[in-house]
Amino acid sequence: MRALLLVLPLFLAACAGDRQPVGARVSVAEAMSGDTTGYARAEVVRPFVFPADHGPHPAFKAEWWYVTGNVRATDGTDRRFGIQFTVFRSALVPDTAASARLSDWASNQLYMAHVAIGDIAAERFYDAERFARGAAGLAGASAEPVEAFLGPIRLSQVGADASGAVPLRITGEADGAAFDLTARPLKPVVLQGDRGLSQKGAGAGNASYYYAQTRMATEGTVTLPDGEAVPVEGLTWLDREWSTSALGPDQVGWDWFALHLDDGRDLMLYQLRQADGTKDPLSEGSLVAPDGAKTRLDAGEFELEPVETWESPSGGAYPTRWRVRVPGAGLDLEVAATFDAQELDATIRYWEGAVDVSGSGSGVGFLEMTGYADGLDGSARPTP
Repeated sequence: MRALLLVLPLFLAACAGDRQPVGARVSVAEAMSGDTTGYARAEVVRPFVFPADHGPHPAFKAEWWYVTGNVRATDGTDRRFGIQFTVFRSALVPDTAASARLSDWASNQLYMAHVAIGDIAAERFYDAERFARGAAGLAGASAEPVEAFLGPIRLSQVGADASGAVPLRITGEADGAAFDLTARPLKPVVLQGDRGLSQKGAGAGNASYYYAQTRMATEGTVTLPDGEAVPVEGLTWLDREWSTSALGPDQVGWDWFALHLDDGRDLMLYQLRQADGTKDPLSEGSLVAPDGAKTRLDAGEFELEPVETWESPSGGAYPTRWRVRVPGAGLDLEVAATFDAQELDATIRYWEGAVDVSGSGSGVGFLEMTGYADGLDGSARPTP
């Protein structure tokens, strides 16, 4: 559920390289606005076909490959790290409007990547934002083999799975830290929303096509800025969406939870927040059983209650402790940030980081919160 930054005018001037300085911050609502004429839209339930749907969908304006998770050191220290990997694709013009391009540098597809590594014991957060055009080998995506990359930030297929899910190698770097991980799916692909059609706003087409590999056994290496390579293992979660929709006029942001429960269930919940602070009735979620069976959760079947708030150096006020209730599943959980300072210093500031789960169930997961730092001056966070 992460439609971030994908229609930014900044992409017009973006080029390959590390985080580019920007003169002003952009709100989530501004980033999600823009002309959608001529693009394909997610309007009806459609069959998903793999491996094709692991690859790009250039007829849609926006698309993203997202991996988050928690891994622990296997060297006896039991250190833990939160991992975020994201590659976004954004179309500048519809495919039908694209003129013939003779140069290898020309492309109507632009890419952005976000990478973050949270060193939980040290409470250190490393993050990076990069841009590149989808040409000349700078960035791109494919279905066979499955791949999405921007420079050294890369997701690539390393095998096959009869269920349609794919094992993946995931690499990324941020602020001198890096990870190189292999993730093996433990469950089949999950189609979110109504058989993969996830409605985000009123009216046909204000939706995305959305699937996930919710539980992947993951191992590899996290390398810290001092050069120490830490062997790790844990669980990660892949989210895939493509769409052409924008936030509605009364939607100002969202809170998204992806939780790995120790009993083998996986819980995804998101609430779209309205300007008056209420939960949009199109908010939803899913509970995935240990065998991969999915139960869809409508907005009225779960409750998200902020309990404790952290104010970031940027001035954003983020709820970093929540009470999460799913009465029909017998869940009354406390979800708390492993440490507060997990705000990404990106073109749009947002919070995304590792969380612990306690209460009627236990586990770990990831939380994303957008729209809490909009309208601030965007002064940079001090370097850790």
